[in-house]
Amino acid sequence: MSTSASRRTPDEAAGGLLAPLREAPATVPALVALALFVVWATSQAGYPLTHWAPGGLIVLGLLGITLGVVGLDIRAVPLPVKIAVGCLAGYMALSFASILWAKVPGDAWEGANRTLLYLLVFALFALWPQRGRSAALLLGTWTLAMMGLAAYVALHLDAAGAGSLQLLIPGGRLVYPAGYVNANAAMWLMAFWPALLLARSERLPWGLRGVLAGGAVLLAEVALLSQSRGSLFATAAMLVLVFALLPGRVRTFALLVPVVAGIGAAAPAVLHVGDHLQQNGLVQPAAIHSATVAIFAAALVIGLVVAAGAAIEQRRFFSASAAKRIHRSVASVAIIALVAIVVGGLAAAGNPVKRIEHGWHTFKVGYSADRTSGSRLVSGLGSARYDFYRVALDEFAAHPLVGIGADNFQQQYLAHRRSEETPHYPHSVEMRTLAETGLIGSLLALVGLGAALVAAARGLRGPDPLGRVVVAAALGGFAYWAVHGSVDWFWEFAGLGSSAFALMGLACALAPRTPAAADPRAGAGGVGRVAAASSAYGRWRSAGLRRLTIGVGLCAATLAALSLTAPWLSQLEIESAARVWPHAPQTAYARLNDAASLNPLSDEPYLVAGSIALRFGDLARADHEFALALERSPGDAYATLERGAIASTEGNRRRALVLLERAARLNPRDPLTRQALQLAREGKRVNVDELNRSILLNAQQLA
Repeated sequence: MSTSASRRTPDEAAGGLLAPLREAPATVPALVALALFVVWATSQAGYPLTHWAPGGLIVLGLLGITLGVVGLDIRAVPLPVKIAVGCLAGYMALSFASILWAKVPGDAWEGANRTLLYLLVFALFALWPQRGRSAALLLGTWTLAMMGLAAYVALHLDAAGAGSLQLLIPGGRLVYPAGYVNANAAMWLMAFWPALLLARSERLPWGLRGVLAGGAVLLAEVALLSQSRGSLFATAAMLVLVFALLPGRVRTFALLVPVVAGIGAAAPAVLHVGDHLQQNGLVQPAAIHSATVAIFAAALVIGLVVAAGAAIEQRRFFSASAAKRIHRSVASVAIIALVAIVVGGLAAAGNPVKRIEHGWHTFKVGYSADRTSGSRLVSGLGSARYDFYRVALDEFAAHPLVGIGADNFQQQYLAHRRSEETPHYPHSVEMRTLAETGLIGSLLALVGLGAALVAAARGLRGPDPLGRVVVAAALGGFAYWAVHGSVDWFWEFAGLGSSAFALMGLACALAPRTPAAADPRAGAGGVGRVAAASSAYGRWRSAGLRRLTIGVGLCAATLAALSLTAPWLSQLEIESAARVWPHAPQTAYARLNDAASLNPLSDEPYLVAGSIALRFGDLARADHEFALALERSPGDAYATLERGAIASTEGNRRRALVLLERAARLNPRDPLTRQALQLAREGKRVNVDELNRSILLNAQQLA
């Protein structure tokens, strides 16, 4: 064969790149959605409403374009996928319905809109079929993008000055770019598992496998900079799930050995950043530089090692019998390593019963039992989560059928807490589901998740070898989000949740599909006239049903767009008012009034307006704004406290006592509320200015 004949022309190369898009046209809008999720990852993991609400409109538009351009034969969609989409739609409808009984309807609307976003994402990725190549393109692109972002974060830390480091990695724990250490770690580890599980496949080019393996090391090390204990336990659980449930255990182990070696080689330098702070509590720039060098060196070496091994494998240097012997040898080493790890872990941990008792004690008692020397990662389970879960379960017991309403945990926790924490969310997707949507929501979630897993399991057994690889890798990313999210509030980070639902949807899209059956009424010969008449009637009925479906779909899309748009625009007005109030208070008030009109359920515009009025000493206006806030959310402890303090400042002791006693019932552990109530009971006046200075100081300390 001549050299010219062996070379591909530019048109042929372009055709090869476009082949996955031709096989699965829905890949293009899915790629756009994944790009959106990566953008969210660069700034607070998509947590702010002003980030994910407009993104939801983009996903809604992508879904509409896909329906219009590609079309959808609902008969060809596998039954488990239909059930999963239907259950998620039912969960979304329940979340919207919970606005009717939620004590904070504005928060319930926001929670319902977030569920709407996840429904749109899952539908976009799950309803249209994917092939192995197109799915690999989607998952590989997202994984490589997250690896690139992790590399940027590491380099950005190394180049940052001392002042910037205090913001990026306060107390030696990386919060950038998610803004929350545990979400930050989860963001990288959600991409770690697809990178690892893709890199083990001989279906991918050897160079790409090396890049993915090196990227897995990079992702794990950047996650380790956050020193998230939840990520440590979630990773251990993931290892069990991967080896217990996914095929290809020997290949997984063979790849995991060098990847773990690379992570272990750089880990001491990475952990040194958070474990050896300066006397002022700041990280040492030299430690950051050493960690960065170690991270990239480990990733490079492991990438080259894995690439070399993959090249040897793909060039078939070994005979079939030799490959089988190698396979058996690796399996034997894996078993020996497993036994060694178990024995070594038990020896290091000491008495397992005492370790379990210590873990339960630190989990139940909280932070006070968790102050030990050494790395934070092995300092116990101390946090306030035990108390969060206690209140969540109590609320589920009190409202078992439909729960307390989406995103309505905070008020209930303030009233019943035993800790000093003030969480907005229960810090667990399971506890959130139980407390906020009750048995009905839990049933919908379980059935929907089960159906999606059934569809993904079919994809794992599908005829396309590359498709099977992608399903396993996508399930790895989703499973990490679900496992770690069982002990944290990742549902509320749209950047994490959207990526997780996209990964699960991609796994469902690879389930084998059966072409729609032909119309059995089609006939020939003597029944021609009857068949023609029946066919004409069928076409008429089908056209009518199609028009009805389009009409209902347009109405639903319009309502969804309005539901996403109104709170988003309202929040923009609030943020604008917060920027201009020091020099233009009247403009700020006007924008807050617009915000209240755009979102008729939220009390936030009135709370902000009342706080601004207090800063200018306008007690009458402040009291009026807080009263409006309480009309929308009668159980708001802050607005009640402020109205009580204003009444006391104005000398209205009787009214102040009524309001402050109510504020104390709404938030009994708040020391400022108790102090204000004590002053009022003693016949003294509460100084509203001093009270708000204390509130501001507490807020700054928590931040």
